[in-house]
Amino acid sequence: MVQKYQSPVRVYKYPFELVMAAYEKRFPTCPEIPVFLGSEILHESRSDDGAIHIIERSCKLNVDAPRLLKKIAGVEYVFFIQKNTVNWKERTLRIEAHNETFANRVVVLETCSYSVHPENEEWTCFEQSASLDIKSFFGFESTVEKIAMKQYTSNIKRGKEVIEHYLKELISQGITFIPRWTPPPVSCHSSDSTCFAESISGSGLTRPSLVASDKLDADYIERYLGQLTPMQESCLIRLRQWLQETHKGKIPKDEHILRFLRARDFNIDKAREMLCQSLSWRKQYQVDYILQSWRPPALLDEYYTGGWHYQDKDGRPLYILRLGQMDTKGLVKALGEESLLRHVLSINEEGQKRCEENTNTFGRPITSWTCLVDLEGLNMRHLWRPGVKALLRIIEVVEDNYPETLGRLLIVRAPRVFPVLWTLVSPFINENTRQKFLIYSGNNYQGPGGLVDYVDKDVIPDFLGGDCMCTVPEGGLVPKSLYQTEEEPENSDHIRLWTETIYHSASVLRGAPHEIVVEILEGESVITWDFDILKGDVVFSLFHSKRAPETNHKEATLPSTSAAGDNVQLIDKTWVLGVDYSRMESPLVCREGESIQGSHVTRWPGFYILQWKMHGPLPCSSTSLPRVDDVLASLQVSSHKCKLIYYYEVLASKDFSRSSSNSSLQSFKPVPCCSTCVKRVRNSRLLQLG
Repeated sequence: MVQKYQSPVRVYKYPFELVMAAYEKRFPTCPEIPVFLGSEILHESRSDDGAIHIIERSCKLNVDAPRLLKKIAGVEYVFFIQKNTVNWKERTLRIEAHNETFANRVVVLETCSYSVHPENEEWTCFEQSASLDIKSFFGFESTVEKIAMKQYTSNIKRGKEVIEHYLKELISQGITFIPRWTPPPVSCHSSDSTCFAESISGSGLTRPSLVASDKLDADYIERYLGQLTPMQESCLIRLRQWLQETHKGKIPKDEHILRFLRARDFNIDKAREMLCQSLSWRKQYQVDYILQSWRPPALLDEYYTGGWHYQDKDGRPLYILRLGQMDTKGLVKALGEESLLRHVLSINEEGQKRCEENTNTFGRPITSWTCLVDLEGLNMRHLWRPGVKALLRIIEVVEDNYPETLGRLLIVRAPRVFPVLWTLVSPFINENTRQKFLIYSGNNYQGPGGLVDYVDKDVIPDFLGGDCMCTVPEGGLVPKSLYQTEEEPENSDHIRLWTETIYHSASVLRGAPHEIVVEILEGESVITWDFDILKGDVVFSLFHSKRAPETNHKEATLPSTSAAGDNVQLIDKTWVLGVDYSRMESPLVCREGESIQGSHVTRWPGFYILQWKMHGPLPCSSTSLPRVDDVLASLQVSSHKCKLIYYYEVLASKDFSRSSSNSSLQSFKPVPCCSTCVKRVRNSRLLQLG
C-alpha cells in the first residue's frame, strides 16, 4: 500500500529572499538535522539573466534502523537525489527528491515548495508532499514502512525549526534584508529566464503557483483545530482536498471533517466512507437548515428536561439532561419518535455552533461539549420498549453523524436500575465515546473527585447542591390527553426487557399474593430489595419462618378463571401467624407508579419470605360510610391484576456497608436509607411503564 503525506501550509513571516538565504545554510551539512550527514552537488545551472537557478545534489542520510536489518540490506546509509529549482523572478523554490538506494525495491518521492504568501508579499509559504511505496524488501516490508514513516514524520516539523534557527542566525549577524532579483540592464533578443523556464518545463518540471486561498495554514490548524501530528494534518488536508474536488454540495467545516477522522483513528478511507454517508443523510433530511427551520413544540419546552448551561472548566459547552425526570413514554406518545429525533439533532447542531463560539471566546480550540446527566428518578418504568427503541435509534443517528462531539459525559445519582439500562444501550455506543463516561452513585458526585473537578463550583446547578439557578425544565408526566396514539392493550408485553436482566416480573391477583423465599444460613446478613409497581396497588410484607415453605402456583379467583402465570405462593393457608411464621417488617402500602427500595438486617437463620398482595379497601364499620377513595380502589382492583418488577439480593453485613460507596458498573449498589427500613421513592415525574 502506498503511504502518502500532505502538509498544511506553513508560514514564515519573513520575505522569500531571506528565507532562501536561511535555507541555503542547510548545505552541504546541517548539524541541526542529525540524520542529514552531508550532500554533494552533482549538477548546477543558471539562466543567462540569473532568474532561474537549478542545483541537483546527492544527499547522504543515516537511517535509524535495527542493526540486523541494515546488515541484511547490506547498507549503512541511504542516498537521495534532490533537485532544487529557484525562480527569483516569480519568487518560488521547488524541491523534488527521490531515493537512489534500493530504487528497484522502494520508491520514495517528495515535493516541496516555497512561495510568496498570496495576501502578504513579505511572508513566505511552505508546502510539502511525499509518497512511499515499498514493493519488496527481503520480507521486511512492514517493518521498513513503519521505520520510514516514523523517521519521516519526526523530521517534518524539525525542518521548520531549522529554517527559523538559521533566520535568527542571519538576523543576529545583522542580515535582515536581501534585495529582490531585478533583470539585468543589458537587453536580450528574448527573455532568457522565460526561455530557460520553457526548456525545463519541457522536461517535466512545472512552475509552482501561489498558495491557494482555500488551503489550510499550519497556524490556523493549531489555533482552531488543536495540536495534530504531521500525519493527522496530512489526513485532514487530503480528505478536505478530496471533498473540494469531488463533492458537489456544501463542504463541511474543518472541525467537522476532523471529527470523522478521529472517529476512524485517522484511517482516511474509513473516514471518507463515514463522512460521505453522513453528508448524504444531511442533504436528505435538510439537517443544515434545522436550526433555522425547527421550532420545538410547546410540549417539548415544558416536558423535555434538557438544556444548555454555561460551560465546564475546559471551556466546553455544558448540556444538562435530567433524564430521571423525563417522561419518555409520554413524549413519544404525544409527539412521536421523529419529533424527538429532530429535537436531538437541533441540540447537536446547536452544540457545534456553541463550540465555535467558545473557540473564539477562549482563544483555544473547543471542538466538543460536556453532558451532565442526572438520573435521580430513573427506574424500570423508563425501560418501556418503544421508548428504549427510540433511544437506541437516536444514539445510532448521533453516533453516525456527530462523532467525537462529546468530550465528557458526567452521570450523577445513578440508581440500581442504571446497569440494566446500560446493558441495553452500551453496545450501540462507540468504544471511544464509552471511555468518556464518568458515573457517580448516591452523593459521590459531591466533593473532591466529583463534579467540582470538571465544572466550576459557581456553575453547578441548584438541584445538585450548587448555587447556580438552572433553567432546565423539571419535566413531569405528559397528560394522556395529549397522546396521539392509544394505550397498549391489557395483555401487551411491553414491560418485557429486550434482554435477560436481574429483574423479575410478577402478577398479584385477588386472593393470590406473590411470594419469594430467601434462605439465610447465618445471622447478620442483609436482604435488599428494589421493586416498581407497574399496575395497581399492593401491600409489601416481610416474614420469617423456621420451616421451609413449599412452592405453590395458584390461579386467580376472578369471575373468569385465568392462570396467574408468574404468581407464586409459599405461605400455606394452614400456617398461623405468630406460630408458624412471624412478621419482620410492618405492612407497606405501595401505590401504582411507585419505586420501592429497602433492606433488612437478619437476626436469625431460617427462611425469609417477601410478599406482595393486592391492596383492597379497609373494612368499614356498620356505622360508617365507605370513603370515595375506598370505592374507587375497589372498582380498580375488582377485575384487574397488579403487576410489578422486582430484584432482591443477600449480602454479608460488611459487604453491604462497602457497597454503598462503590460506583463501578461491575458492582453497582444503591445507598440504603438504613439497615431496617423501606425507602419509598415518590415522584410524580417518574414514568409509567404499564
